[in-house]
Amino acid sequence: MTRVVYVGAAGAAVLAQEAGRLDAMRRAAIVPDECGPEIIAAPARGGCAVFTPHRMVLDTAKGEWEAKAEGYLGRKAVRVADVFDRMAADAAKRQKPMPLTKGHVLVGRYYRDLVERHEAGGVRCVSLETLQGAGAGGSGNSFIDDYVAEGRAIERMRQRIGAGVAMAVRRVRPSTRGVAARTITDRALVDAVCLSDMTLSQVLAQFGWSKRGDNIRSLSKALCDALERMR
Repeated sequence: MTRVVYVGAAGAAVLAQEAGRLDAMRRAAIVPDECGPEIIAAPARGGCAVFTPHRMVLDTAKGEWEAKAEGYLGRKAVRVADVFDRMAADAAKRQKPMPLTKGHVLVGRYYRDLVERHEAGGVRCVSLETLQGAGAGGSGNSFIDDYVAEGRAIERMRQRIGAGVAMAVRRVRPSTRGVAARTITDRALVDAVCLSDMTLSQVLAQFGWSKRGDNIRSLSKALCDALERMR
């Protein structure tokens, strides 16, 4: 059965806007040619970062370990981009140095992965080869031992974050901070960036601060200091 739907000017504008949004999403999901056709486009995956897989190989002549590219057929791979990738891309676009060091990024990602795994109940994926080689016991550690160890590691990192304040309302003029600004603690800042995947501008907006350059620089320094303590 054929149906004809008449759309007014306002409705046509909405449909055009939605079509543009979907087209932009599809374009963002295109996988670069250097990754090969096996990795398909997946709009739901979100933004991705391209990288070259490496493995360490012992150079017997030199007696040293070297990193060798091992991408399938010499290709690159993709992984889901996170807030740290967006920070690096934004810094490169503005021709500015990345505000965080590699060590800061590593500890931020480690904290995120640890918390996500722990909050998921510590469910562990054990390969068939591991089960065959080590029996049903896997690594030999019980689930509860691993779960408790993860919890203690998270608690140690959070103690190192401390109970300090990244952005205090009383120290900044209303014209600079924003009328509705709320205090941002170090813990709230780290969790917003590492766990909620929020940029510094988004953190400021969530707590009612204006996205001024001074505020972003202050928040960036507080984040660097907190991640450095976590290391």
